[in-house]
Amino acid sequence: MSTIAASASIHPMAVVEDGAVIGENVKIGPFCHVGPKVVLGDGVELLAHAIVTGKTTIGKNTRIFPMAVVGGDPQSVHHAGQETTLSVGDNCTIREGVTMNTGTTDAGGQTIVGNNNLFLANSHVAHDCRVGNNVIMSNNVMLAGHVTIEDRVILGGGCAVHQFTRVGRQAFVGGLSAVSYDVIPYGMLNGNPGLLGGLNVVGMTRAGIERATIHTVRRAYKAIFEGAGSIRDNAAAIRDEYADCEQAMQILDFIAAESDRALSSPTRGQKG
Repeated sequence: MSTIAASASIHPMAVVEDGAVIGENVKIGPFCHVGPKVVLGDGVELLAHAIVTGKTTIGKNTRIFPMAVVGGDPQSVHHAGQETTLSVGDNCTIREGVTMNTGTTDAGGQTIVGNNNLFLANSHVAHDCRVGNNVIMSNNVMLAGHVTIEDRVILGGGCAVHQFTRVGRQAFVGGLSAVSYDVIPYGMLNGNPGLLGGLNVVGMTRAGIERATIHTVRRAYKAIFEGAGSIRDNAAAIRDEYADCEQAMQILDFIAAESDRALSSPTRGQKG
């Protein structure tokens, strides 16, 4: 039996299947479809023709626009109908035609999306992705399975992120870029193949990071990517020098972490 708050507004031409949980002040427009294992938090709004299906939880005050399909089965040849989940956080905006899939059992069965995110039209979040907070995915952005997007990342229109790739905190990826390798925090990547082109200084400045700190991070970046050794060896060699700079340490920790993908650089993948 569904649990529907008295303050919820459900259009008579919407379908809310038995078993769904509908929070306070939820608005469900005409021709929407809400599946039997869906939980809609307080203040969620589904505009006409939005679909929320699967075992999916939508956080409070999130808005889902027409033709979005949230909680569909993973697009994986290994999926055999097992029950997996999608969790979307609070205050997200999910625009027209966006698709988000549940996880797969061989990777823990969860797709997780954080708070205050903006997903523009026709963007896609695949199975087992982890999307942080305050992320912007522009129109037609495609995340393959198992991708990790950290907080405050901006992904330009039409870019594609390869499976298992990580994009670090507050990185910026230009439109139509092919993201085949991990992108460091605060990095700026453009092109196909995607090449690292320095730091997202504009984003760092807008986030309130002091100019002196930005200069420190620039010096660390230069030591990492222009040093004589490998990227990881260079990063390990400067840890003590930059221990007092939070942003530099975020980059160094990201590089040191285990990953299924190599690291983007100013030259990796470049034809020559």
